[in-house]
Amino acid sequence: MNKQLFKIILFGFVVSSYAQNPIVPNKGLNDPHIHIFNDTAYVYASHDKSINNDKFIMEDWWIWSSPDLVNWTKRSVLNPKDTYIGKDFTRCWATDVGYKNGKYYWCFSEGNEQSGIVVGDTPVGPWEDVLAKPLLDSSLTPTHEYDMAIFEDNGTHYIIFGVWDYYIAKLNDDMISLAEAPKKITINNPRGPYNPDGSNTKMPTDDKPFVHKYNGKYYLSWGCFYAMSDDVYGPYDYKDTVIKEESFAKGYEAPTWPNGFLQGRHGSFFEWHNQWYYVYCDISQTGNRYFRDSFISYVHYKANGEMAMIRVDGVGVGNYNANESIEAEDYFKSNNVAKVENTKGGFSIEPTEGLSYVMYPNIKNLSNEATLELEVIAKEALQIEVRENDAKGMLLFTCNVPKNEIYTFQKRNFKTKNLKDNQSLCFVFKNTNQQFFKLNRFKFKTNN
Repeated sequence: MNKQLFKIILFGFVVSSYAQNPIVPNKGLNDPHIHIFNDTAYVYASHDKSINNDKFIMEDWWIWSSPDLVNWTKRSVLNPKDTYIGKDFTRCWATDVGYKNGKYYWCFSEGNEQSGIVVGDTPVGPWEDVLAKPLLDSSLTPTHEYDMAIFEDNGTHYIIFGVWDYYIAKLNDDMISLAEAPKKITINNPRGPYNPDGSNTKMPTDDKPFVHKYNGKYYLSWGCFYAMSDDVYGPYDYKDTVIKEESFAKGYEAPTWPNGFLQGRHGSFFEWHNQWYYVYCDISQTGNRYFRDSFISYVHYKANGEMAMIRVDGVGVGNYNANESIEAEDYFKSNNVAKVENTKGGFSIEPTEGLSYVMYPNIKNLSNEATLELEVIAKEALQIEVRENDAKGMLLFTCNVPKNEIYTFQKRNFKTKNLKDNQSLCFVFKNTNQQFFKLNRFKFKTNN
């Protein structure tokens, strides 16, 4: 189990945690969908009741929030008694949320049968079931109307749901009714945890659909599997999984689900501060498929639009260890910076124009006696200001990077100043031209 520090606030039910991966350890937080509202991350999730569960027991729905994807605070609980369900219920399955015209619309699954919706004035409620009946009734389509995702595209909202076959429908402006009959989504050559070779036509995909958009392309995912399209309605072409056997750090590869490590990865893809992430279910630290955790990993896109393999580890996101190499593309915040594939098989970052910077918070084990080693390609000499917290923060020290003698990544070492343990650093690139500089990774070396 990775290092964790817990702080319990005795007033009410609010609990805070400082964690890496899992993001909220030992709480059963699962089926996570993260959305960014007012520069704060909110995770809308299901809740497994107990580490002793021998089946899915999920009695309510949760919302937690974070300013940095590291420190999480429990903010809201939705009880099925306060919805049209109207009674205690142990199958409070997956959720998702949408925002429009000052209101928040939180959908919830009534087991694997149908879905309801509640409305609130804030991302955490209080919530009202204004329909007092399902939004997606169990008789609506040939599939089961659960595990919904709400997707917004240029002001229009859609709801996507189902198992094996997925359906999509535009929502009306009121967000609590459908503007059209649901349409079946075509996926070409699909794969899934029960369909590794394409031969299982009865269970070709999974449940847990989610849609996001990147660089003009639509991505339909079901757990860690995904397909791409030029149109939100499809057809979608199956591409790959973002989790591979090589994804796992030691201690995170097992145990896993009966159908292997690709099963059960319910989650969502989201963007914040020009960085993309995948939040998903994991059972490697609980050992119980009925008491799941939620992990977050960085997501990087290849030049052809496909997603690169993610890392599954205890480091998570928004945390860095000064004693290990830090991949430059794993920043928390950036401005005027592009991610580019490199010849090493990974990604580097490239300043573009104007004020260009990247920020890495919560770097632990820093020492004022350290040397900063940058792995760079510099077609021309340039300067990097290392500042505290952000691009306008206190100048700590400056790196004068010389021009490369040869066109390959080279390691450059610089003396540091004003460093302290657990610090947030911002690299500000000065006087750069696009494609003239690439930063691949960096690390801090303690001077002997």
